[in-house]
Amino acid sequence: MRSRLVVIVLLVACARVALAQQSAVLPPGRLIRVMTQNVYHGVDAEIFAIPAASPGDLPNKVADVYNGYLARNFPERAAALALEIYLTRPDLIGLQEAILVRTQSPSDPTTPATTVQLDYVQILLNALAARGLAYKVVTQSVGFDFELPSALGFDVRHTDREVILARADLKTAELALSNPLAGNFAVNCGIPTRFGPTIPVRRGWVSVDATVRDRRFRFVSTHLDGDCLPVTSAIQQAQAAELLAGPGATDLPIVVVGDFNSPADGTGVTYNKLTAAPGGLTDAWTLSGLGGGLTCCQADDLRNVTSSLSTRIDFVLFRGPFTPVVAITVGDHPLRQDPHRDVAVRSCRRRGRTAARTLNGRIDTRHPRPPHAL
Repeated sequence: MRSRLVVIVLLVACARVALAQQSAVLPPGRLIRVMTQNVYHGVDAEIFAIPAASPGDLPNKVADVYNGYLARNFPERAAALALEIYLTRPDLIGLQEAILVRTQSPSDPTTPATTVQLDYVQILLNALAARGLAYKVVTQSVGFDFELPSALGFDVRHTDREVILARADLKTAELALSNPLAGNFAVNCGIPTRFGPTIPVRRGWVSVDATVRDRRFRFVSTHLDGDCLPVTSAIQQAQAAELLAGPGATDLPIVVVGDFNSPADGTGVTYNKLTAAPGGLTDAWTLSGLGGGLTCCQADDLRNVTSSLSTRIDFVLFRGPFTPVVAITVGDHPLRQDPHRDVAVRSCRRRGRTAARTLNGRIDTRHPRPPHAL
C-alpha cells in the first residue's frame, strides 16, 4: 500500500519563532514541511519615492534606496531567519523578494551593473550553513530589474527574484526533485515616473516536482502584484490566471505558496477566485490554522517595536491528497530590541507567517517539536 503523503505548511515572514513542539508518534508516511517567506528587501518607502522624483533629485532618491539596504541590515535578519528554519526544518522553501543588489562605477547607462553588493539568497544560505543546515537553490526567476544612477557616484541595480530552496541533506528516497521551472507573468504593473521611462514591476513564479518516497507533487512559489493601485486587483487576477494555466496546469497534487497580496477576509477578489469551488485550491489555514494567522504588515523600515500585523495575505494553498494537521504563524514578534539603534530586529519582510502539518487524516493541534525531536 502506498504511503499517504503528509504535508507541513510553514508560512513565514518577520521576527521571532516561538515553536515548542511536543514529541509525537507519527504513523508510517513522510511528513513534508514547506515554508513561504517574503524576505523583504527593506526599502519600500525609499523605492516608492523614486517615481515622483524630478530628474535633478533622482540620484539622491536612488542613494536613499542604497543606504536603506544597509540600514535594514539583511545579514542580521538572515541570521534570525536561519534560526526559524533551524527550528522548523522545512523540506522546501519559497522565497519572495530575494533581491540582488549590484553597482557599477563610474555610472554607465548602456552597461548593466555586475558588482554584487548584497545577494539575499547567498546571505541566507551562509546563515543556514553557520547553523549546520544544508540547503540549495532549486530554481529561480528574475523579476523586477532596474538600474539608476545615484548621488553616491555609482549606479544601483535592484533585481527581484523568486526562489525555491530545498534541503540538501536528505537521501533521494526522502526527497527527489525534478522538472524545475521558472517564469514571468505577461501582465505586470508599470509605474510612470517624472524623470522619464515607466518602471516595469515584473513578477513571476517558480516550481519544482518533488517525490517523497513514492508520492509525487508539484511545489510552486509566487509573488502577485501589490504595487499598482487602482488596478492592482485586475493585475493580480490576470497573474493568478496565468499561474493556474502555467505551473498549476498539472495532474499532480500541487502546493502553491507565496505572497498573494490579496486578503483572505472575503475582500480579496484574487484569493476568492483561487479558492473558489469546485476545482479551486484549498487554503491550509482554513483547515488547521492556530491563532489569527495574520501575515501583513510591519513598518516599511521594520523599526516598529509593537507588531502591526493586521491581515492575512501570505498563503499555503493546495490541491490533491494533502491533510493539513496544524497551521501556525511564526515570525510575528520582534526577536529582540537593539539597544544601540532602538530597532526591533525582525527576521524578514513586513509580514508574519503560517504553518500547517498533516498526520494521515488526523488533525494534530499540538505544538511543533523542538529541533532535537525533528
